[in-house]
Amino acid sequence: MRTKMRIMGFNAEAVKPLNEGAAAELGAELLGEATIFATAGCCLVLEYWRQQTQRRRQDSERLAAWEALRVEVGRLGLALEALQAQAREAAPRAALDELRTELRAELRAALGPLQAELRDVRKQLSTGPSGPPGPPVPPPQPAEREH
Repeated sequence: MRTKMRIMGFNAEAVKPLNEGAAAELGAELLGEATIFATAGCCLVLEYWRQQTQRRRQDSERLAAWEALRVEVGRLGLALEALQAQAREAAPRAALDELRTELRAELRAALGPLQAELRDVRKQLSTGPSGPPGPPVPPPQPAEREH
């Protein structure tokens, strides 16, 4: 009872002693309230710990997502640079391909009559005399030098 009176702010000197039944009842009530208070305090501490753990987990997930985005942006930047370099090289390649096509067309135009003439000569050689071929003609010998 004195403890209860002190908690409530009363002077505990003027309290009469209690009989054993009343003291046991007040002690049980005080013990029950202390147990409830301790349990509530533990629940508050556990809830605070759970929230802090959840916040730390969310922060680490957010940091991991941020890092993944940063890496992805870096990779895309490198890919962009490579594509820009290919685009810069594609223009000269296209010009070279165009020049190559033009040169081929000019060569075909210039060689066309020569190819026709060559075909005519081959045709004349293949349709030559119908008799057996004569002896092979030896290749010309280089002129000997006089000393």
